[in-house]
Amino acid sequence: MTQIYCPPLNLPSTLKLTISHEQFVQLAWVNQNLQLERTATGELIVMPPTGSDTGNKNADILGQLWLWNRQTQLGQIFDSSSGFHLPNGADRSPDVSWIGQDRWDTLTLEEKSGFAPLCPDFVLELRSKHDSLESLQQKMQEYQENGAKLGWLIDRNRKKVEIYRPKKSVEVQNSPNSLSGEDILPGFTLDLSEIWN
Repeated sequence: MTQIYCPPLNLPSTLKLTISHEQFVQLAWVNQNLQLERTATGELIVMPPTGSDTGNKNADILGQLWLWNRQTQLGQIFDSSSGFHLPNGADRSPDVSWIGQDRWDTLTLEEKSGFAPLCPDFVLELRSKHDSLESLQQKMQEYQENGAKLGWLIDRNRKKVEIYRPKKSVEVQNSPNSLSGEDILPGFTLDLSEIWN
């Protein structure tokens, strides 16, 4: 397929575009320079790139998780450009995510090369300066409802972390120094000292 330059897509907040999963996949492949998601009802979401500071903090988090996973070899790690087709039909891209190796191995090569048809076991969203807190909280609930076993919403604006676990109330921690991966990411501790700076 020939790559054609497309200028950035700007949608007024009053305009809602609804597309199928198949249309979303086609749109994402020809617009790889755009960060796109799709809700369970098919609404297209165009997200701006994060600022450099948020991208730097996201890389720090990803690096810590990557190093732990490299040592344990318990699963697969994904960055914010990785899309997942959730059981409810939404297409989402968490800032950082992880899937246990046993679940990853059940996917075909075709499923792995596209939007993997599952919800990651672990998801993390890092709120940037302009992100809507309510929208991120809704995404975290959606991940939980679709099978995520552990989720962290790190809100640098409020210096809080919201921890999402199945069938439990959201736990809120005020500027913790670290977070435990619990039994989902055994032995992993995320050092947050650089995140709050």
